[in-house]
Amino acid sequence: MTFRIVLEYDPQAGSFSAVCPELPGCASAGDTEEEARQNIEEAIRLYLPPGELTLAENAKLVEVTIG
Repeated sequence: MTFRIVLEYDPQAGSFSAVCPELPGCASAGDTEEEARQNIEEAIRLYLPPGELTLAENAKLVEVTIG
C-alpha cells in the first residue's frame, strides 16, 4: 500500500515532524527529513500489524500488496 505523509520542519525544535493523515494518531519525528521519513515508515508498520486469524480448515490465506 502507499500512504501519504506530511513532513514539516519546526524551527523552534530544530526537527521534522511526520504525520500519516490516513491513519489517525500515526505520527513520528526526526532530526532530519530522512530520519523523520524512516521513523514514520516504522510507525505505519507498527500501526498496521497483521491480526490473529482463525481460519476454516478449507480456507487458504494469501497476502496481496497494493501499490
